[in-house]
Amino acid sequence: MPCALQTCLNKGLRKPRCQSVISSPIVAFRVPGESSLEISGLSKSFDGLKAVDSLSLEVRKGEIYGFLGPNGAGKTTTIKMVLGLTYPDGGRVLIDGKDLSQEPHEIKRRIGFMPERVAFYNNLTALQNLEFYARLKGRREEALLDLLDSVGLKDSVHQKVGTFSKGMVQLLGVAQAMMGHPALLILDEPTIGLDPNWTRVVKDRVKEANASGASVFFSSHILSEVQELADRVGILNKGGLLAQDTVENLGSRLDIKPRLRISFDGKPAAAEQALRSLDGIEAIEFREGELVVVSEPGTRTSVLSELEKAGIHVRDFRTEEASLEEVFLRYTTSAAESIR
Repeated sequence: MPCALQTCLNKGLRKPRCQSVISSPIVAFRVPGESSLEISGLSKSFDGLKAVDSLSLEVRKGEIYGFLGPNGAGKTTTIKMVLGLTYPDGGRVLIDGKDLSQEPHEIKRRIGFMPERVAFYNNLTALQNLEFYARLKGRREEALLDLLDSVGLKDSVHQKVGTFSKGMVQLLGVAQAMMGHPALLILDEPTIGLDPNWTRVVKDRVKEANASGASVFFSSHILSEVQELADRVGILNKGGLLAQDTVENLGSRLDIKPRLRISFDGKPAAAEQALRSLDGIEAIEFREGELVVVSEPGTRTSVLSELEKAGIHVRDFRTEEASLEEVFLRYTTSAAESIR
């Protein structure tokens, strides 16, 4: 059976509301029309436990936004509230400037959604499943074969989904989310369970959708993929947003120094000695046959010049900025330590 969340979203359905959403203080937003998704003061508790706590963030039009956090941080609960599938205790969600609580049916037609656990009707073929969802969303069906081809399922169009591997079901989920060229793609762990080849297919489709004008809001625990795809990231912990920016800017805030990796001819001890007295050097070490220098930004020229003066021939060099993994660990570790 397909995921109930997928079906409700595609049909534009909402469960009966028992009470109105409690309003929360609204933070200042960017100029109207510049944001694809705006979340303001969003909160949700379960049995007295805060799953999401006064969360505010923004996905700009045309950007890919990586939504990160450790297990239990509140990512999936947030996504469900953004989709109108779980009701918040407070706050609001705007998509393309429209309030989700006021215009749910119109808004949901503009969203493509892929849940973490994808499921379809096992007794239907891949094409039949997409035809079913196309009818629910009021989309034309003539482009479905091309869509299946684009995610690598060309040879499985008429194969029943019950015979699919987990990875093939995941690819079908990507195709379903991208039906009708949605303005906003919301993907929850889109590459989970995929091998490297299929992972590349999904990443390429996400990039193509974004290049065609779609904004993308996705969560993933594979940080290297997030760093490759995302224009900006938001880091969630204990239901609250710790930080939101580009990886480079977040690294600068944490004062994570860039690394200069140098391949050279000569003795490691001589290279280290040549750089010891240079200002701005934080650390020098040798890894995998390379000299790794951690230093203040802008010292690259001085480092290379000092090595040349010492008679050390530099074959190659490259600069490594802060990785998303470093940024993520620093933010989440600091947050955990502040709670103790």
